[in-house]
Amino acid sequence: MTLVILSACVDLKDGICTTSCPVDCIYEGERMFYIHPTECIECGMCESICPVDAIRYDDEVPEGEEAYAQLNTAVFQLPDGTVNEPGGWSKGMAPLRDPPALAEMATEASKEKELS
Repeated sequence: MTLVILSACVDLKDGICTTSCPVDCIYEGERMFYIHPTECIECGMCESICPVDAIRYDDEVPEGEEAYAQLNTAVFQLPDGTVNEPGGWSKGMAPLRDPPALAEMATEASKEKELS
């Protein structure tokens, strides 16, 4: 059971979570942050400090957020299906490329907000 970052982080990227992570497993993406699925030690520090409540344990992901949780693994997957092990994030590193699915999901969410 690892921690994942959900939709509330998209386009906000506060980043305070990165300051509390003792193993630097939270990586900046272009539009949100991502928690590396094997580097995370499941301490929960990031969950307790997130100002937008976007971090959950993967077995506690709310309905409708499953696809965002899956992005936390997808962003680190290499073309052969293995997981890239970068060894920890540090400020100043280039942001990870967001998976293409994020743009589609964010567009759908925006449309839903406009309709409500």
